[in-house]
Amino acid sequence: MIELLQIGSFPPEVQARLDAEFTCLQVEDLERESARDAACVARVRGIVTRSNQHVPAELVERLPNLEIIATNGVGYDLIPLALAARRGIVVANTPDVLNAAVAELCVGSLLALLRRLPQADRFVREGRWREAQFPLSTSLAGKQVGIVGLGRIGKEIARRLEPFGVRLAYHGRSDQKLDWRFEPRLVALAQDVDVLVVVAPGGSGTAGLIDARVLDALGPQGILVNVARGSLVDQAALVEALQGGRLGGAALDVFDEEPQVDPRLFELDNVLLTPHIGSATVETRAAMAQLMLDNLRSWFGSGRALTPVALG
Repeated sequence: MIELLQIGSFPPEVQARLDAEFTCLQVEDLERESARDAACVARVRGIVTRSNQHVPAELVERLPNLEIIATNGVGYDLIPLALAARRGIVVANTPDVLNAAVAELCVGSLLALLRRLPQADRFVREGRWREAQFPLSTSLAGKQVGIVGLGRIGKEIARRLEPFGVRLAYHGRSDQKLDWRFEPRLVALAQDVDVLVVVAPGGSGTAGLIDARVLDALGPQGILVNVARGSLVDQAALVEALQGGRLGGAALDVFDEEPQVDPRLFELDNVLLTPHIGSATVETRAAMAQLMLDNLRSWFGSGRALTPVALG
């Protein structure tokens, strides 16, 4: 069977399907004394991984016959793309199949934050409803929402927000000539909106994109929602803005050093925290695994990946 290097773990059912078609080696296998010879690394023709796993460039360099890096996820910022392009290695991800799930989580998180659903749940469970009425919350209807990064997922989020009667605008690399307003200046977009949704790709080009200037422009009534990558937000600036009342609230599904989370966020009642579950539905994860496997089958069967990443 074709040998793959596996980086990261998969659910048992996905692992079983991989093992049925490929021989999956672990990084540790390459480090064993018996595996140090060139023949072992030479047999590895593919890397299979998940989008939240780092693929070190030095590891790729060790694999002379590597043909494809197939990731189970839409993000590829943790893969050394320049090296892959230079070596002629195909990188394949799993776009589109997770758009709906991420958009659902984004809208659900925003509603939960505005309507204070976790707090309302605790209010009932703790028996406080018998003694008092739950405080009023905030409506989504009529709000101005800005989206940072209007790619496939960003458009899905926008379409799901429209029925709530919001006014939409977006910021990105270019004006896509859509029905929603394009704002080329990120700070200006933050000043104009009540809610700022971050769904741009990760990577060095977007690291710290949401900085103190953007947060201050969003203001003490503003809401930040991040379903992209933790690296896009200056987390120290975010915590300071939340603690100081310079930002109204935040719904965060991603963090800088996952699964580590800044413990100061746990003390804030105006923050909703979820453990990177944007695509974490049974249906979506099954579709992602299927596309990852199909990319591998197609590449080794025909020399073409179904959903290759453009490497420039």
